[in-house]
Amino acid sequence: MRAKIALTFLLTLLCGIGNAQTAPRVFSIDGKALAERKQKKDASLTAAIAKLDANARKVLKSEVASIITKQATPPSGSKNDYMSQAPYFWRNPETKDGLPYIRKDGERNPEIQRYPDHKLMDDMMDAVEDLSRAYYFTDKEEYAAKATDVLRMWFLNAKTRMNPNLEFAQAIPGLNTGRGIGIIETRGLTRVVESVGLLAGAKAWTKDDQAGLEKWFGDYLRWLTDSKNGRDEGNAKNNHGTFYDVQAISFALFARKDDVAKKLLESAKQNRIAKQIEPNGSQPLELERTQSWGYSTMNLEGFVSLAELGDAAGVDLWNYETKGGRSIRKAFDFLYPFATGEKKWTHKQIDPLKPERLYTLMRRANGKFRDKRFNEMMSAVPKLKTDDPEMLFHF
Repeated sequence: MRAKIALTFLLTLLCGIGNAQTAPRVFSIDGKALAERKQKKDASLTAAIAKLDANARKVLKSEVASIITKQATPPSGSKNDYMSQAPYFWRNPETKDGLPYIRKDGERNPEIQRYPDHKLMDDMMDAVEDLSRAYYFTDKEEYAAKATDVLRMWFLNAKTRMNPNLEFAQAIPGLNTGRGIGIIETRGLTRVVESVGLLAGAKAWTKDDQAGLEKWFGDYLRWLTDSKNGRDEGNAKNNHGTFYDVQAISFALFARKDDVAKKLLESAKQNRIAKQIEPNGSQPLELERTQSWGYSTMNLEGFVSLAELGDAAGVDLWNYETKGGRSIRKAFDFLYPFATGEKKWTHKQIDPLKPERLYTLMRRANGKFRDKRFNEMMSAVPKLKTDDPEMLFHF
């Protein structure tokens, strides 16, 4: 009898091990919670998975272009180098040739469309994210195969890949061929890092692919830390500095340089939170912009991303507060009454205020703060629709 019980227990244990989901190697998402969600197959998430599946099906039928498909050639002579034009700079009306261009904060110059690299990159990131997420929840190898093809084209194939630098980003005609400030245009590459974690185990995605991509991001991290443009952006005091850290930390974790990531996360307490957020939660450097709400919520997004990466590296930024009372939590408190309409936004905002930008961040922060007030605030946040794929990544 005892032998039979022992055998039954062993079989149950082995079955459990066979069915268990290994947590994916992701850094901005709770990998363990994600694996448990996939394992449980919660019926309430069926619609969201179906939408994710439909999105990926569309990507299968679409063509994702390489960075070398652009018409213009960067100053380096290589179309593998990323290039773009500063969006808020316009022709100078006081000069014959319009040079040097002059700044109009918040007003995007349509001329930037002549340089499509930013859009090409966005299209690539959207495709890889849709495919990898759908693969993770459906196990359809065709999605992983397509994502692998795109990743190889953009990062691994010597003829079609993007070189790991941003020397020619956000150039200003008549002034320069690229600036450190342009590095913010690659902040979405952190989505690629997360997407690759979801492809682990797919037949198409090989160990060589993984090693090659880790090397690419390691090389880009080196450029971020060693180049003049990279150092300039790292020294930025506003959202540019915040998202520089987000990128550097994400890429360091992906490239298995955990010590670099932890050092940057610890320094973010004083270099970012203490210097950019006031005790009342306002962000002065973002409030002075012509899109003050947009940039305040954008910079808060950067802080939320830093805190999520901190979870992965064992550094708590959610609950960090300076002696003067500056914290990520206070930034939420400051913006919240304007999102709900309790207060009127009096800072310059040339476009309509979009409260949903704050609500998205609050969903990501839900459960991270140890106070009753934030739970009360969350009750006023509109819920996601049941078929919204983001439902799958909120816990």
